Amino acid sequence: MIKAVAAAGVIAALLATAPAAEKECVRVEDAGRVMKEIMNIPDDIPKSVIGKAECVVVLPSVVKLAFVLGASYGRGLMTCRSGPNFRGPWGAPTMMALEGGSFGVQLGGQATDFVLLLMNDRAASSILTSKVKLGADASVAAGPVGRNVTAETDVRMRAEVFSYSRARGLFVGISLAGSTLRPDNYANTILYGKPVEARDVVLFGKVPAPDCARLLIATLNQKSPKNLSGD
Repeated sequence: MIKAVAAAGVIAALLATAPAAEKECVRVEDAGRVMKEIMNIPDDIPKSVIGKAECVVVLPSVVKLAFVLGASYGRGLMTCRSGPNFRGPWGAPTMMALEGGSFGVQLGGQATDFVLLLMNDRAASSILTSKVKLGADASVAAGPVGRNVTAETDVRMRAEVFSYSRARGLFVGISLAGSTLRPDNYANTILYGKPVEARDVVLFGKVPAPDCARLLIATLNQKSPKNLSGD
């Protein structure tokens, strides 16, 4: 009798988390579509820039909070190149949350996609382990857009994070200074079906990538298969 009750409890818990897991998978799929659309347009993120990125954060459909003036909130994911020194193929995603900051009229009441490129180990490691304030804990700059990387871009390449936004079909670099980015380990638990922290997903490969991440990972491995930061 006790075993039957326990089994029923487990089944009930699984059924209760199923809709939440599906929701997180939809978020991962949306991130994959955003990345594919952006990478298929040569005048968006220059290949020479994403080629030097160690991780990518994709936040689809960030919304402005009407009840908090200027503040915004978005949830998405972060995926990094695998292996020592981020030299391997792109790996399983960890869920992330973007909070605070004022993006002005950029949102304009409409959902906006954000893409952040993490350009070095320090930025990646910091974001994987704690809440990071962009512009303070990690330097951030509006990402360069277009096929040509200018001398001005070369100077800005010192930034640890490049940020972009896409709304109303327009894709531009935008500074997210003042906003915070943090791991969403609760969402990781829902997505992977067990407690797992961001650093364990990305740095130690403790969980395989879910099926819903296939488009995201395939797109990045196709468009940016090699880390060019040492070239």
